[in-house]
Amino acid sequence: MFAAYFDCPGGPENLSMKEVMKPDPGEGEVLLKVSASALNRADLLQRRGKYPPPKGASDILGLEAAGSVAALGPGCSGCWRIGDAAMALLSGGGQAQYVAVPEGLLMPVPKDMTFIQAAAIPEAWLTAFQLLHFVGKVQEGERVLIHAGASGVGMAAIQLVRLAKALPIVTAGTQEKLEATAKAGAAAGFNYKNEDFSEKVLEFTQGSGVDIILDCVGASYWEKNLKCLSTDGRWIIYGLLSGGEVHGDFLARLLSKRATIHTSLLRSRDKEASSGFQQAFTEEALPHFSGEASPRLQPLVDSVYPLHAIAEAHRAMEENKNIGKIVIEIPV
Repeated sequence: MFAAYFDCPGGPENLSMKEVMKPDPGEGEVLLKVSASALNRADLLQRRGKYPPPKGASDILGLEAAGSVAALGPGCSGCWRIGDAAMALLSGGGQAQYVAVPEGLLMPVPKDMTFIQAAAIPEAWLTAFQLLHFVGKVQEGERVLIHAGASGVGMAAIQLVRLAKALPIVTAGTQEKLEATAKAGAAAGFNYKNEDFSEKVLEFTQGSGVDIILDCVGASYWEKNLKCLSTDGRWIIYGLLSGGEVHGDFLARLLSKRATIHTSLLRSRDKEASSGFQQAFTEEALPHFSGEASPRLQPLVDSVYPLHAIAEAHRAMEENKNIGKIVIEIPV
């Protein structure tokens, strides 16, 4: 089969579409014929040699996939049949023509949704759902600050916060991105490049601050985060785009707010934990992707690249111009 591949860590120029061995489904696994995958920043880090896959996971890039069931491994429970449309969050291997997936990690593709659209769901939406409900324990009426609001996780989080009857506030780096987040349901949005988002958040909340912060940025935001976090607020860190080294009176400021810090990496969780998030997401959120649902959830696809143009897709994400997901179309 063909798959996204790099011979050695480095830049996008090291990527290619290469013929590799097709996987066989093991005990309790389903072989998924992949029609579309999606790009995540974890793929960029892995390509650079900075984010290796978990032990035992495929070293092929791709943390999510959508396609049709091609084969069932021994010991499968019978929940899936050949030809069923399915999507999955993966620990690796999604940017290939086939991937073996534990059957408990498969989710049905929502009715009337294309594989391109479905590929934009697993990583971003499960990450946002897990951060909000399993880590942050979001409650009705709370205020949630979402950094990188126009990213895949950000756009998903905005809609999930609204579904939870809470209030989403975002940061983003361009007016175009802020307009997209407002269309998705953000109550307010601030440009972190030319505004002090902490001051703007406090102004918008009339001095109360936010109850939850979803932060994929890290070190450079710590002072502003603590400034606009409410007393007893929850700060959830799931990425370190600006690094992890903090200088200053960090602990004293944290203590003064009685704040709690939570951290999360979805990729490194075991299959049992992942299937728990997934079951809750499938039951509570997935029905809202159907056309007749109210409120309706919608994945946002920024652009689509064929697998042979995988290097171009990586360059596009590195330029940080995408609004929503960059999807990789897999050849038949």
